[in-house]
Amino acid sequence: MTTTGSDRPGATPPARHRDRSPWNWLLLVPIVVPLIPALYNGVDPRIGGFPRFYWLQLAFVLLGIAATTTVYLMTRKRPGDRGGPHE
Repeated sequence: MTTTGSDRPGATPPARHRDRSPWNWLLLVPIVVPLIPALYNGVDPRIGGFPRFYWLQLAFVLLGIAATTTVYLMTRKRPGDRGGPHE
C-alpha cells in the first residue's frame, strides 16, 4: 500500500484556492441598494413618461451589471499570474 502526501501522519493537507479579494464586497451594492424603501417613495421624476419605480428597476439592473463586471475584471486570474491552482 502506498501513501500519498495527504495520507501520511503529520503531513499538511494541500492548500485550497480561496479568493478573498476586497473587490468581492462590491457585489453587495446591487443587493442592498434595491432594498432601500426611500428610493421608491414617489412618482417624480418621470423619465420618458415612466414613473420613478419603473425606470429605477432598470437602473438597478444596470448597477448589477456594472458591479459584476467590475469585480470580474479586477479579480480574474490572468495568464502568467503566480499562485493559481494549476501550478
